[in-house]
Amino acid sequence: MATKQGMCRNCGSLVVFDDRDDTCECVFCHCVFPSEEAVALLANPDGHEFKNEKFEAKEGGKHYYSNPVMPDTVSKAVQRDAVSSKNSDDLKLKPSEFEVSPNDVKAPKKLVIGFVAGTLAVILIVLAISFPLYMSRTNLRKAIEADINTAFDSIAKEDVSGRQYIIYGLSCQNIKLSLPSGIDKATAQNYYSKYCDLRAAKRDGNNSGSVKMEIFTPDTIYFVSGEGVTENVQETVVITESTAAETSESKK
Repeated sequence: MATKQGMCRNCGSLVVFDDRDDTCECVFCHCVFPSEEAVALLANPDGHEFKNEKFEAKEGGKHYYSNPVMPDTVSKAVQRDAVSSKNSDDLKLKPSEFEVSPNDVKAPKKLVIGFVAGTLAVILIVLAISFPLYMSRTNLRKAIEADINTAFDSIAKEDVSGRQYIIYGLSCQNIKLSLPSGIDKATAQNYYSKYCDLRAAKRDGNNSGSVKMEIFTPDTIYFVSGEGVTENVQETVVITESTAAETSESKK
């Protein structure tokens, strides 16, 4: 058995009937009429007048029920599915409800303020410790430099008028001295002792710390410390007959 659909000629409602039946009955107004007329009316209802008369239901009548199938049902369903898919893409949930994203983690305001205040406090503590040390080292170096020429000029008739020096270290314990003429080890040791005495005087008699001195001369380099004097002879030009002749020729 197969069912067919038609339209009631009395009230215009959908009529469902057995394709083997010659007549059909409307389940709403109980109008009984030929099945072929119902099919034709569903295909072309234009110009038909629906009278909407009342009929009594007949006993033993066959009634069939079906949901109407409209031509645009499928296309509308496809449109609804497309809209639903777009909305679901815009409102995607996280893969896991227990996953924590960076946006979910927000530090409390008090914690942020405490962190900033702690950082500033550490910076201030470092500055409070390092700045006095820096000023103390700077002042000590300036005090030594103010009298260093006097200390070196008092050394045994050495011509150090063209000397240059660099003082460095946390407590000015390192010094490099450059001389225009050569000296011996005894003079180098004397320079070292004079500098140590000057440094101790500017530190209120405190001569602690290992002092190291490097003395550069045209012939050699002296490394002087509390352990004594060591020498590193630099390369010198060897005067030969050919170089002497070249020198004489260049002077003419």
